[in-house]
Amino acid sequence: MAERSFAKEVEDLRIGDGEIFHGEGILAVTKALLQSGVSYVGGYQGAPISHLMDVLSDAQGILSELDVHFETSASEAAAAAMLAASVNYPLRGAVTWKSTVGTNVASDALASVASSGVTGGCLVIIGEDYGEGSSIMQERSHPFAMKSQIWLLDPRPNLTSIVNAVETGFQLSEASNTPVMLELRIRACHVYGTFTAKDNVAPEFTLKDAMENPTREYSRVVLPPSNFVHEIEKVEKRWPAAVKFIKENKLNELFGPESGEVGLIVQGGLYNTLMRALELLGLADKFGNPDVPVYCMNVTYPLIDDELVDYCRDKKSVLMIEEGQPEYIEQQLNQIINAAELNTKIVGKDIFPKAGEYQGQVVRKSLKKFFSQYAPELLKNTAEEKPPAITAEEKQLMAASVPGRPAGFCTGCPERPVFSAMKQIEQEIGKYHVSCDIGCHLFSILPPFDIGNTTMGYGLGWAGSSALQQSESSQRTVSIMGDGGFWHNGLTSGVGSAVFNKNDNVLIVVDNGYSAATGGQDILSSRAQNKTRSTNNPISSAVKGLGAEWVKEVQTYDLKDMKATLKDAMTTKIKGPKIIVAQSECMLNRQRREKPIRNKAIKDGKRIVRSRFGVDSDTCTGDHSCIRISGCPSLTIMDNPDPLRDDPVAHVNNDCVGCGVCGENAHSAVLCPSFYQADLLYNPNWWDRFATKVRGAVIGMLQRRRDRKRAQVSFEL
Repeated sequence: MAERSFAKEVEDLRIGDGEIFHGEGILAVTKALLQSGVSYVGGYQGAPISHLMDVLSDAQGILSELDVHFETSASEAAAAAMLAASVNYPLRGAVTWKSTVGTNVASDALASVASSGVTGGCLVIIGEDYGEGSSIMQERSHPFAMKSQIWLLDPRPNLTSIVNAVETGFQLSEASNTPVMLELRIRACHVYGTFTAKDNVAPEFTLKDAMENPTREYSRVVLPPSNFVHEIEKVEKRWPAAVKFIKENKLNELFGPESGEVGLIVQGGLYNTLMRALELLGLADKFGNPDVPVYCMNVTYPLIDDELVDYCRDKKSVLMIEEGQPEYIEQQLNQIINAAELNTKIVGKDIFPKAGEYQGQVVRKSLKKFFSQYAPELLKNTAEEKPPAITAEEKQLMAASVPGRPAGFCTGCPERPVFSAMKQIEQEIGKYHVSCDIGCHLFSILPPFDIGNTTMGYGLGWAGSSALQQSESSQRTVSIMGDGGFWHNGLTSGVGSAVFNKNDNVLIVVDNGYSAATGGQDILSSRAQNKTRSTNNPISSAVKGLGAEWVKEVQTYDLKDMKATLKDAMTTKIKGPKIIVAQSECMLNRQRREKPIRNKAIKDGKRIVRSRFGVDSDTCTGDHSCIRISGCPSLTIMDNPDPLRDDPVAHVNNDCVGCGVCGENAHSAVLCPSFYQADLLYNPNWWDRFATKVRGAVIGMLQRRRDRKRAQVSFEL
């Protein structure tokens, strides 16, 4: 159950030639694939490209009509390996994943297909996750393209440019027998707009044709001596063919006046940001027409030497706007200009920040600095920037009124009790090393849990602690892995390796039923019934099949059992790998499924009971240890209603989903017994109303009896 359904939007993918398509960037990419006669599509979800996989999944009916095979790949490496179908056959194929981590995983297969070359067009659609909104290490895809000589497209972030990049990407790939990368930043993935559509095209040469008419060409296999010839082909044939195609089809674009003493060269993906910055400086109108010459690189690799030399020939200085580091394009541009013996000064990272995302204010500030030095006359009509002065008192007030909000688990997340148990066990047996993985559970590194020492990659949680093996150690290590990471890579690199090497440490596999961190997609162990995928394949069966013997399943919300199982794993005398499969459905997906059903039932007048938890303010001591050991967003504080007590009391707000973890923690950690469970009853029947009256009468009688006793005691005193 993906976090968003595109079932309605995908119907727009059927529109034909001349019609106007309205929608999001990822829908435009899908439509462009269908217009290009693609034969197969695969990939692995991950921000900012997750929704492309969701769109393709929801569009399987349309894909089937066009005889297009779509596959949710086990990993990025598996997706890249699909491109092998285009090595010998004129089949157009596309794969997609999150970069740069996904490209790293796919590197073996991707480098191989780049070496062998392709017959059919191959497009690798990568979600470039760079900048402040990213959750991964800050790297770029550009060096991988250079390393393997894969052509890299970086189109302007509007739907027409993106669709053209998909279609010409296939053509470029076929013209140069080389796979092509299409780089989409997060804003390009989710930009809205329009473009003029074309008819969808079924592939002329089908997968059936390839399977029934197999061809074999040894020169395309990456083995000696063919692999040595591949390198020569890249330089002598494929590269010149790519340059020729890019020049003839004018994939790079020129904007603004034809000449000028200064110029700007920009990566296509940064074009919109540049235009906005120029507009704010008074050097472009609202329609994106700049007053200075702009060379837009929709293809950032390879560079087109002739075009760049012609562009720079009449200019005294040119600013290269290249996001990220090192400055690969700037270095190559300097080399091209020097070889052409031009006197044009190339300016780049000496003006712009060397690292970090080039947001609007960054580009504007750097442009102003460049023009001030090299063309001050262009800024004569630009108003002087005067940022409003902020006093020290105002800064303190803002800091106090806007508290820090670190990322954390969702309300009712089934992973929260796992880390509550780990925190409590730590108090009993001492600290232990925790090796983390990629996924939702990584929020445990942040407060209030502060659990986790390292994370090495998706599915590499257990492999990340593999060196920490010492038979005489008094403490074991604990590794964490989500179910998504388990099926991606962890089963072999983690469990298989641990069994083979007789690892004596502990692994907790958080089995929440989905690839939750990437958007709630189904995986092999999902409990949901999926018409097009095989689900309900237990993780416990998989690890036992590899030879693991100490395997226990536990429901995460049963904190008592969770603690006992973890303590047993950490202290047992049994040698060998110990695996705990901690199971409970992702609460976010569960709420998406159950809330609409519950709300409809309430609206229809059906009797519904919903559990809520609360804190008795009279009992709460104001210690707040419940918050420190849970961290649930629904657990907060409020003013103490007792005028004789100053400390604020704990409070459960209306976001509570009734998972019960806060109450379980209060019991398990021997905290104050102030938590209570309340059942909210919607549309009560006659029996519910009668029972409520009886309870009210009994409680009222007991309260009056208590009041009489209090009055009697007061009289005696």
